[in-house]
Amino acid sequence: MILGESTRPTGSAATLDDLFRRAGVRHPDALALADPPNRDSFADGAPRALSFAQADRAISAFAARLRGLGLQTDNVVALHLPNTVESIIAFLGVLRAGMIAAPMPLLWRQREISAALGQVGAKAIVTCSRVGTSDHAKIAMQSTFELFSIRHVCSFGHDPPDGIVPLDNIFVSDAFDAVATPSRPGVPAAHVAAVTFDLDASGFVPVWRSHATLVAGGLEIFLEAGAATDAPSLSTIPITSFVGIALTLMPWLLSGGPCHLHHGFDRDALAAQSSQAPDCTIVLPATTVPAVSDAGLLGPKQTVVALWRAPERFPVANTWTAASPLVDVANFGEIGFIAVRRGESGLPAPIPLGAVNSSSRGDGLPPAIETTRTNAGTLALRGGMVPVRPGVSEGQPAHSDLTGVGYVDTGFACRPGRDGQTLIITAPPPGTISVGGYCFRQSQIDALAAQVDPAATLVALPDGDLGHRLAGNSLNLPALQALDGSVFNPLILRAFQRRGAPEAA
Repeated sequence: MILGESTRPTGSAATLDDLFRRAGVRHPDALALADPPNRDSFADGAPRALSFAQADRAISAFAARLRGLGLQTDNVVALHLPNTVESIIAFLGVLRAGMIAAPMPLLWRQREISAALGQVGAKAIVTCSRVGTSDHAKIAMQSTFELFSIRHVCSFGHDPPDGIVPLDNIFVSDAFDAVATPSRPGVPAAHVAAVTFDLDASGFVPVWRSHATLVAGGLEIFLEAGAATDAPSLSTIPITSFVGIALTLMPWLLSGGPCHLHHGFDRDALAAQSSQAPDCTIVLPATTVPAVSDAGLLGPKQTVVALWRAPERFPVANTWTAASPLVDVANFGEIGFIAVRRGESGLPAPIPLGAVNSSSRGDGLPPAIETTRTNAGTLALRGGMVPVRPGVSEGQPAHSDLTGVGYVDTGFACRPGRDGQTLIITAPPPGTISVGGYCFRQSQIDALAAQVDPAATLVALPDGDLGHRLAGNSLNLPALQALDGSVFNPLILRAFQRRGAPEAA
């Protein structure tokens, strides 16, 4: 255990491990992390509930396992995990080992994993034995065929195949030596902590982020939600993207209260978790908030954080009339987001042109994020959470400063509001398609359709809830439905299966 180490930095100089240890020293025996109660319906093992002391031991054990495999400081370790305790322990364990975490969307398959990780030279993949009916250990092994940099595949879950490093014993074994984060020159919080993956018309774009940029994003949510020290949180958003890290991991680290995780959507599970934390901050996709509220699953003392992956949908948002405070988070890919609490109108607040300040932000602090409209009519952002510095090994910036004054272009089309002081988002970046937060390129859609069946067609249709939905048509539906879901993205296969269902009936 290392919770008792000497005083560590806080604020902008703190690393994520510093924040975790600060919370753990206060309440080592208090609940830190809790799995969804229905965990055994989609993953191996009973639901886990860890105190801060137990989480600390697991983080150190995980870090020791990585070091024991011969992985070195600043190696990239990919994470392909559902929204369970393991995802948080693995992320923090990578950082404690002095390495860089690369979380990946859960629906990624061999093609996406190979394309993304090949750009960052990942040395290991951490996964689990299954998510639902998908064999994720198999997916990870298949992905290594084209990734010569990968040295190890590690997996949580029962009976991992030969050649895969088992990880479940990090929760039960005391045989691991404590691991202190390797020291590096300079300010620890300025070092790269994570790399996530954006998508533009040319393909995946690695986005390198320091501890400081992750803290800046999390602090914005923490302040806007008005979270208190030791307050509980309940999140349905996995830490597979920057906004997921900012909404789920960072408020927990900043608050030091218990974090309840929810995978997918299960009404009974969410109801049970919500009742256990009647005064929590609950994080939901914006499209689910009205239904969750109408079902009576929200308490008046809970603060709702609604994630908009398609901020151009703001104009059609429902008026919020519930007693719970509501914070809208407009997300702009991996570049940044804007969080604003709704006022008396019950409608999303317009996006300011210029400085965006939290309603809880103290006087004299710099704005968390600033907006501008480029000459091309797109939204550009700058601020503490926006990644503009080069990545690892003096590489190229993840996103270029296209304005010359620190702003980064998001690609989202926008127009000025009537008052001249606000911006209205009108369209997502061209050439990309978002299905419930999972992004595709149009060229990728065409290539996948041709690979599945040369005569097949696959199109993206507008969808009010998901942004887009995929619809496919083929003359060989039985063959398509028999394809391996560990190779082809499930969203692609489902597009054809839905069209084929009426004929099969």
